[in-house]
Parts: sequence; C-alpha cells; structure tokens
Amino acid sequence: MKIRFWPALLILIVVAVTLRLGFWQRDRAHQKEALNAQIVAFENAPARRVGAAPVPLKDIEFHRVLARGEFLPDRVVYLDNRPYNDQPGFYVVMPFKLADGGYVLVNRGWLPRNLADRTGIEPYETPKGEIEIEGIARANASQAFELGSGGSAAHQKIRQNLDVSAYAAETGLPLQPFVIQQLSATGDKLVRDWPAPTLGVERNYGYMFQWWGMAAAALAFGLYAARRAAKKDPAADEPDNDPRHA
Repeated sequence: MKIRFWPALLILIVVAVTLRLGFWQRDRAHQKEALNAQIVAFENAPARRVGAAPVPLKDIEFHRVLARGEFLPDRVVYLDNRPYNDQPGFYVVMPFKLADGGYVLVNRGWLPRNLADRTGIEPYETPKGEIEIEGIARANASQAFELGSGGSAAHQKIRQNLDVSAYAAETGLPLQPFVIQQLSATGDKLVRDWPAPTLGVERNYGYMFQWWGMAAAALAFGLYAARRAAKKDPAADEPDNDPRHA
C-alpha cells in the first residue's frame, strides 16, 4: 500500500496538535485541583489578623482572616444581579475601618431585592461601634458580566461590579487590596451562604477528552482514506509479471 506523503503529513500534524492540546487541558485540570486543595487548606487554617499594614493579595487570597474595627454605612455599595436560590438580590459591600488604622472592604452578605421597586433596598442592620469579624480574603466581592461600565459608574450606590483599587481612588480610603467575604454572624438579616470557588476542573477534563477524541478521529480517517486510496490504485491490483521478481 502506497502512502501519499502530504496527506499523511497533514493527518500526523492534526493528531500531534490535538494530542498536545489534550495534554495541556489535563495539566490545567491538575493545576486547578492543586489550587483547590490549597484553598481548602487555607480556609481551615488558623485565621490571620488583618491590620493597617498592606498585605499583597497573592499572600492572603483564600486565607481565613480576622479584623477588628467598625463599618462605614455611608460608603456602602450594593452589587446588583446577584441571585440566591433563583431570587434576585444584592451583595452588600461596605468599608470597614480597622481599629489600628487602614481600611478593608467587606462583602457582608446577600440581601433580597424589593420586588416592588427595583432600586429599593430592603431593611437590614449594621452593627454600631467596634466589632470583630471573621471571613475569607478574596480578590473581589464577586464579579458579574457587564457591558461597558454599566452600573459600575463611580458614586452610585447600586453597581454591577466593584474594583477595589478604583473604589480606593474614588473614596480616598487606604484600602487593603482584597475583600473580606464575611462569615461571622452579626444579626444583620443578611444571607452568607457563599458559593464555593468554581475553578472549572470538569470543563478542562471535558476539553481534554474532546481534543483526544479529535486526535483519534483524525487518525481513523487517515487510515480509512489510505485504505480506500489503496483499493483504487490499479497498480496495487496488477500481478507482478517481471521475471526478475519470480
């Protein structure tokens, strides 16, 4: 059976590329599994105290933290389009003035939307005076899809998203570069049933099998095409009458 060079080379390139992409997705899944194990370890480790000294996000993200200070309710921001159990609502994000100096944003929890008034805010409580809160350090207060700046425009209480550095520049508050996702109860009527971080490991494994499936399909097609080409090649069916080959 004769093998045509260029079609065979093309098939081999497709198989090699799709196999490599499958292995890349597998490696990404393994990296995310390692990160998930690290997140679980951080969340179950002793809480770290947050003070006035800035802490880089990379050194504290996903760690359990403690902070003592007081909320600044006049600087609250409500993050819109945050459903909970299929019910529309907001995340209540509020600056927290630390007792020993500095500030940190706190995602206090979920608040249902007033269905009669889209911009209406249901009543909730804010503790007065100095308190201690516990939570998980996160890069942001949750990120929702939006077109353009949308509801994230500065000086609006109801927004779609909130960038920590942009809010620090807007308010002039020396904020820590992370947000505390509050866990401790403070009798404020807010829901703190936080979703687990989604890393998309299953999606990576799905892509891995898709790429490997494409590699197998390309190889099978190449073998099938080569077999059909051999059957159509009249030279392959002619008897060899050369006496030198007898």
